[in-house]
Amino acid sequence: MLPADMVGGVSAARAANLEVTGEALSAFVKRVDGVLRDLEGSPGNPTRVGAQTIKQGSLASGSVSRFPEALDLYLEYNRVHEKLTSLSKMLHLQIEAIGIAVQGAHVGFDNLEEEQRRRFWAIQTQIEAIQDADGGKQRGAQSDTTTGDL
Repeated sequence: MLPADMVGGVSAARAANLEVTGEALSAFVKRVDGVLRDLEGSPGNPTRVGAQTIKQGSLASGSVSRFPEALDLYLEYNRVHEKLTSLSKMLHLQIEAIGIAVQGAHVGFDNLEEEQRRRFWAIQTQIEAIQDADGGKQRGAQSDTTTGDL
């Protein structure tokens, strides 16, 4: 049984501390939008990160058997590059989703424009696809704990 001063499982004092003013949410949205603009204009932009590739021939001119380490370096570079590209895209999407979620928290998710709600769910789908492409490592750990499978 919950104590009399509990509201929705949270004490009234804590619930009051969780309330956010519209002004605070607006300021947070502006900060999130600023971070997103900075990311889009930086070398960390997913498109820019994805464009920074090297060709296998750049590391070895001749037979791979003469310099097998060059092939190893090339393969490792590509592995790391793919991971960085994925992380950069994921960060970009997460920041955009946070901006929409904050606006939804301010006005209510049902009161957001239809396009914003659609974009939010499209971002969630993209994030899941990226996680699946990365082997589902992030989602796999979460689903194991939620289903009880360890």
